[in-house]
Amino acid sequence: MAQLARALPLFDVAREPDEYAAHGEVHTRRWVVELILDLIGYRAARNLADLRVVEPACGHGAFLEVITRRLSESCRVHQRSLIDAAGAVRAMDLLQRNVDESRHVVRRTLARDGWDPDVAAEVANLWVRQGDYLLDDFDRPEADLVVGNPPYIRLEDIPIERMRLYRHACRTMTGRADIYVGFFEVALASLRSGGKLGFICADRWMRNQYGRDLRRLVSRTGSVDVVVSMHDVDAFHDQVSAYPAISVLRKGKQGPAIVVQASRGFDAQGATELGAWVQSQSHDALAGRGFAAARLPVWFSGDDLWPAASPARLTMIEQLNDRFAALGDPASGVRIGIGVATGADTVFITRDPDLVEPARLLPLAMAGDTKSGNLEWSGNYLVNPWDDSGRLVSLDAFPRLANYLTRHADVLGRRHVGRRQPTRWYRTIDKVDARLTALPKLLLPDMKITSQPVLDEGGHYPHHNLYYVVSDSWDLRVLGGLLLSKVAEAFVDAYAVKMRGGTLRFQAQYLRRIRVPARADVTVADRRALAEAFERRDADAATAAALRVYGLGCLPD
Repeated sequence: MAQLARALPLFDVAREPDEYAAHGEVHTRRWVVELILDLIGYRAARNLADLRVVEPACGHGAFLEVITRRLSESCRVHQRSLIDAAGAVRAMDLLQRNVDESRHVVRRTLARDGWDPDVAAEVANLWVRQGDYLLDDFDRPEADLVVGNPPYIRLEDIPIERMRLYRHACRTMTGRADIYVGFFEVALASLRSGGKLGFICADRWMRNQYGRDLRRLVSRTGSVDVVVSMHDVDAFHDQVSAYPAISVLRKGKQGPAIVVQASRGFDAQGATELGAWVQSQSHDALAGRGFAAARLPVWFSGDDLWPAASPARLTMIEQLNDRFAALGDPASGVRIGIGVATGADTVFITRDPDLVEPARLLPLAMAGDTKSGNLEWSGNYLVNPWDDSGRLVSLDAFPRLANYLTRHADVLGRRHVGRRQPTRWYRTIDKVDARLTALPKLLLPDMKITSQPVLDEGGHYPHHNLYYVVSDSWDLRVLGGLLLSKVAEAFVDAYAVKMRGGTLRFQAQYLRRIRVPARADVTVADRRALAEAFERRDADAATAAALRVYGLGCLPD
């Protein structure tokens, strides 16, 4: 496999002429490198010549320079020769120019430290090699520590043959994964027991579908020791929308986890302060320069979504997770769903009430109908090809529907669902459950800055950019008050992958993370307060009532 990998093109020059950009390289600031090495315990006071540190994608040598300097100092402290450390570092990169530059960085750093230039050159050639970390398994040593900044590039942006090899080699790289997922998998597999991994890269794998298998792997074989969320921090030399975090994982049983929320003001001084606090093993939370840090007794396990928030918010979420049922669980008495996806909205959505037979039209609620906080129907109908039992209607029974859909047969037949089921070419992607139309339901637009549930008293079918909540037991105004509150919003904020500008995704997978009390445990006074707050669209009043319901004194920042 490794020989075949070397024979494949590394990138598509015709499509992407910038070799570095094609490999998703983002260059890390020096102080961030220093922090990561501190967090994994790579300090000169240790006898580093007896450890092996691996960097899977060394790039221009940002990590290697600091590693080399610390290893050099350690050799002096522990009276070791540089040759003793010949196997102490292994760095790889796909690009030969990066290998050459990184070797130069190592030689220069060692020479400045007074080591013999010939020995420095020999060690640099041993330490840094050209190769593909994900595929060259014979060249991937067992490691005590793995560090670095894995490449940022989607699998679909890689030449297809190499993509297939990556998927075969790294079973956690499912769906539309970024290749950094594979770097986590391979690094974890290479660690000795108790070994640590320290990466800075996007943290979206913790909160989206393509990270599910990696979360499962980490929960099964490792421990999440430190997570430093740095979304707004100037961590790289280039401006990128990478949503970065430092993740320190250990091969071993899960223990307490350090969680850090860093703000825009987090810098080298703050990093030094954080590193000292971690090393002190203090159990007191710390509000430092541009960051807040705390220790949780345990990390979130399994392949479910992992939250990201301030340490205080994570503590609150952990406590509420233990005490209350999740929205959508049978115990909550609530069901969550998404509106209909048609695959051809221009055909299936109309404002003409006489377009087809009246029985084949359903009033359709759109996201735009909820902007005011109340449902204000804009007059859109769904052309519905499904009967009340969930079967496609016979076009022979509805001549006007047949005539209309036949005029658009070309468009409908070209859809994936039309090609896959040519005899059912006129279906919508999703089946329509006509019973949902009459049910009272809460509607939540997919993308919003804040939680904005809107009540449909019944009579409308939701479009696919609306999620709905129905219940046989809850007064939906009371439930709407809970969902309007900042407590409920805190769950979505912690679990959802955020869009630009802080826009949240109120999708079913995130709504199901919201915890709700048993309906019977909510006092009559609190039910009234929540319902009134919902009707007034008063998020502050809803939050005040929700805090009482959840037994919280305040909502942590």
